[in-house]
Amino acid sequence: MKDNDVIDLLLRQHEEIKGLFDEVENAAPEDKAEAFQRLVRLLAVHETAEEEIVHPYARRKIDHGEEVVDERLAEENAAKDMLTQMEKDGVDHPQFATNLATLRKAVVDHAEHEEHEEFPRFRQATGDKERQAMAVGVKAAEAMAPTHPHPGVETAAKNLLVGPPVAIMDRARDVIRKAMGKPG
Repeated sequence: MKDNDVIDLLLRQHEEIKGLFDEVENAAPEDKAEAFQRLVRLLAVHETAEEEIVHPYARRKIDHGEEVVDERLAEENAAKDMLTQMEKDGVDHPQFATNLATLRKAVVDHAEHEEHEEFPRFRQATGDKERQAMAVGVKAAEAMAPTHPHPGVETAAKNLLVGPPVAIMDRARDVIRKAMGKPG
């Protein structure tokens, strides 16, 4: 797979996300919070980039794009809600393992829906150059995306409006917490 095709890039990230779930599940207690924060960050930037770049394009380009994207956004919002609560509760919460399993199922189901319902139609409806340009856009969006989930911000317009200031706050918080020796 090449990261210069947006679909290949997103598929690779789906595999990274699955690997991070494994890492969190298998982490020693003293390493769990750091592993979980890496998962939170990748999920946050990945979904933001999809919401800003991929979904608006898919709405216009693929058959039944509105319906497909609305379903994916509903899944993303539910996962963001779970992730936000889990991040607030922390890895020491008695329900963390159960909640992580629930989140994993929701995220993997969402990824599979994209991979089987959206991406094949997207690949068919777009050319190589379009997907290459979108890969550049996704990478740029991820570089500026918030590093924590923000439920209720699932559209490109909302992400572009509130995303940059929220991303700055998230990234500043991450730096401060790291300097204090605390995970994300």
